[in-house]
Formats: sequence, C-alpha cells, structure tokens
Amino acid sequence: MAVAQAERVLKSRWRTASLAAGWAFPGDWQLREVDEVCAAMVDTIDPDDALIRLGRARAEAGAGLGETLLDLAALHAVLDGGGGMVAPDVDALPARMLRLTASGWADVLTEEAVDRGAEDPLTGLATRGYLRTRLGELYREPVAPDEGYALVLVALDLTRATGWSRVVAMTLLSDVLRVVFDGGETLATIGPSVAVVLTRRDASLAQRISTLRVLAADRLAVDPHVRPTGPAKVWSEHLPATHQDACALITALAR
Repeated sequence: MAVAQAERVLKSRWRTASLAAGWAFPGDWQLREVDEVCAAMVDTIDPDDALIRLGRARAEAGAGLGETLLDLAALHAVLDGGGGMVAPDVDALPARMLRLTASGWADVLTEEAVDRGAEDPLTGLATRGYLRTRLGELYREPVAPDEGYALVLVALDLTRATGWSRVVAMTLLSDVLRVVFDGGETLATIGPSVAVVLTRRDASLAQRISTLRVLAADRLAVDPHVRPTGPAKVWSEHLPATHQDACALITALAR
C-alpha cells in the first residue's frame, strides 16, 4: 500500500473510531495536525512533536482534555487493533503518548491563563479570557445582561486555507469588526477561526450584522489566498441567564 493511501486509511479509521467513541462535533475533528500524526505513524518516524502539536490544536479548538485523550485512545486502538472493530480505552494509552498530547493541550491553557487580560497578538482583538472577565463584570450589575446584550459571532472556514493565509484571513476579519462595531463594544477572538462581539441589543443591531456580513465578504474576496475561507458565517446569540452558562456558551461557540 502506498504511503499516501496508508495515511488516508489510518485517518479514516481513526475518525470513525473517534466518532463512535463519542467525539461530539464531527465537523471539527479534522485538523492539519491530524494529518501530521498520521504521517508520523505511517512513516514510522518519531511522532513526539506531532502529538504535542495535536494536543495544542485540540485545546485551541476548544476540545476538553477528556475528549482529546479519548480521541487519542481511538488512534491507539486503531494502530493496535489491526483491521477489525476497535474499542478506545484511555487507560490503555502508552504513558509517553498520553503525556506528550496532554502536555501540548495543557500548554495552551497555561498560555491563556497568562494572557487572560491581554490582546491576541495577531488580530489585536481581546482574548477569550478577557471576554469572560468582561462578562463577569456585566453579570454583577443590577440588571442581568441577558436582557440588554447579545453576542455577534463571525466564523471562517480555515480548512481550505494554509500557512499565513489563515492568519491573514482572521486579521482582515478583525479589521472589519472594528469598522462595524466602533462604539466601545468588546471584540474578542475565541477560537482559531471564530471572533465575537459583545454588544448591546438595540434597533441598529440587525443592520450592523447585515453590514458585517457584506463587508467581510468583500474584504475576503480581495485576496485570492484568503478567499477560500469565506463566505464568513455571521449570526447572533442571546446571552444566557448566568455567567457560568455564558462561559460555557463561549466555549461551545469557539468550535
């Protein structure tokens, strides 16, 4: 079997086993780092760096540690189980495989904790941690923010973009957000391909969402390298009744 075909077969069986084990969001399973791990396993080269990058990528995409390790167990079961049915078992993971992936995942959370009040260095938008802090301030006010605020989400499809074009696409999107929401709203990046605006719900919100959709499409269409990331998906979400639920919503939307 050719190397490229073997990698495709491994990835397909890994994905099938992971979804069967309970991976919650089939659409976000595929990452560039998945391909890197498959290549390392098929080519029998040292997979250490690829596993660390996979752990980081899963954390950045919003996957929890338990979900990440169950996905890793699905890979291990496929590698260890031949061509038949497999049963992923986190407890059966080799210690080194588990440690490297978990280490990569934990590195992202450590960095987020350090940068909790900082801006994202690439887009200039606030971090997810800052957004949580801002939401906490709102939920401590006498009037609950779910009555007067909303979240406006913008998501790009980065699966068809590579290298710096992924960064450029998010940078262009952040510029559009600043144009449309220029009244002191909180603008944040909450995932590799998702940005959010915490804004008041008022009579102009629907028009601003429409304007955001049009300007984002225009800006992405200018550069042929970032055009495949569009059209941007733009929508709004009501805030839930509690700060805890709001933070859970942000985590889910980041994916």
